[in-house]
Amino acid sequence: MGILYIVATPIGNLGDITKRAIKTLETVDIILCEDTRTSSHLLNSLEIKTKLISYHKFNENERSGEVIELLKSGKNIALITDAGTPCISDPGSILISECISNKIEIYSIPGASALTTALTLSGLVIHNFAFYGFLERKNSKQKEELKRIQQNDLETIVFYESPKRIIPTIENIKEVMNDPYIIVLNELTKKFEKKYYGKSSQVLDLLQKANYELGEYVIIVSKNKMEEKKEEVSLEALLIDKIIKNNYTMKEAINDLAFEFKNKYSKKEIYNASLKLKNIFK
Repeated sequence: MGILYIVATPIGNLGDITKRAIKTLETVDIILCEDTRTSSHLLNSLEIKTKLISYHKFNENERSGEVIELLKSGKNIALITDAGTPCISDPGSILISECISNKIEIYSIPGASALTTALTLSGLVIHNFAFYGFLERKNSKQKEELKRIQQNDLETIVFYESPKRIIPTIENIKEVMNDPYIIVLNELTKKFEKKYYGKSSQVLDLLQKANYELGEYVIIVSKNKMEEKKEEVSLEALLIDKIIKNNYTMKEAINDLAFEFKNKYSKKEIYNASLKLKNIFK
């Protein structure tokens, strides 16, 4: 009976490959990988000639059975992904489940992960967090998913996102989660690693001025760094704040709040709050 090795590979910087990972990839009979062209670049740099077989999200159901038979025949096999640790938003869990069912030994060779690397750069105290991988692609479904996520009790939320969707996703986070504090990281461990910190509206401005069409992104939302929730501040207090800070008339304050909270409060609710203020200061 062979052994399945789950091998983490670099997420950007080839120098992050571990000695144990190199030895494993050199000595196994077969390496399963998402894209043979991508993995060949890594293996050629390490002068590793082990046979590659494609194993990705579109063929893992059918290929898992083939791999199990190879393992039963005595072949030692390594599973890698294009970058990082397998099974974290990448293929592998089906095969590992099959190995467990067939009592085939599995070993994990730890290493780089975009998830943990990003968290260490966040500046947050990480007692707990929720990882959601890639969010829904369709805009309306993504907003519904973010609303559900907003309701959970965990302070730190982590997502992955593609460069083509990073701007609309942060726009949705800003809208649905009330412009929270976020950290957005890109090209982790590479020469031009980028890190953006601030409210989602601020990060959005920075990204729109940058070249954001390269590499996958990690987005971290910090609930414990959000401004005081708007629902905890009365409309009356918000009106007074607008009037004092901006030297607004009551009408101007009402219009400004109506625009700012158009998805939360109706103009009638804000107007009623203004009437309460007028009664208080009679």
